[in-house]
Amino acid sequence: MKAAFNVKSARLDTLSVQLLTDDLTLINYELKQRADRFGNLRNMPFTLDLQNLTSPAKIDLGKLFVLFAQYHLRVIAIRHYDASWACLAKQHNIAFSILPEEQANSRVKAVAEAFSPQTADANKEKFISSVSANALPTLVIDRTIRTGQQVYAEKSDLIVLGLVSEGAEIIADGNIHIYGPLRGRALAGADGNKDTRIFAQCMQAELVSVAGIYRIFDQQLPAHLDRRPAQIFLQNDRLVLSAIQAH
Repeated sequence: MKAAFNVKSARLDTLSVQLLTDDLTLINYELKQRADRFGNLRNMPFTLDLQNLTSPAKIDLGKLFVLFAQYHLRVIAIRHYDASWACLAKQHNIAFSILPEEQANSRVKAVAEAFSPQTADANKEKFISSVSANALPTLVIDRTIRTGQQVYAEKSDLIVLGLVSEGAEIIADGNIHIYGPLRGRALAGADGNKDTRIFAQCMQAELVSVAGIYRIFDQQLPAHLDRRPAQIFLQNDRLVLSAIQAH
């Protein structure tokens, strides 16, 4: 009898939302502020990274999912370095991914080491993360960004001197420059700036995005782009991938 299906290994490309607080009021405020950036991400699967939270009892996932659903953001999994969070995922019928403890807070630590956080203005109704909301100098990462890690350069450009591994994610409000192979995901213009660009010395990306307009690569790139220097930018709100030619 002919088999009805086959089971094969596969990887689903998702974007990651890393929560910095369990305060639903602040989360809702941030979602409202960033709502105009989500138009091109509607119904794309998201992973909820909860590594900064300490107790499953302090977060109401049901209400949180409702908040995200209002903006058409679909959470399909949560991840944490503590396996006890798996029970919470099971309660809500979503997947759970274990995050190696040595990788936990890698993004926060990388940014915190480069910049000192500034005091938030108490009179402003604005959520300030551990990285300053003011303009920052370029963030330079001189190491490999490993699978499962995420680096975010807020209000600045990002330069990565090493490899961006498959399953890794780099995000910047400004431009992104990668001098090692780009095998993971790169998202420039995260604050909505459509003039930002991604420059990759060795283009092998899983996903690229500029100002929320993204493209997933599930097949090999054309020969003139594959493993070659390339730039990604917006032209008339369309994502353009262009080879960088040496003159």
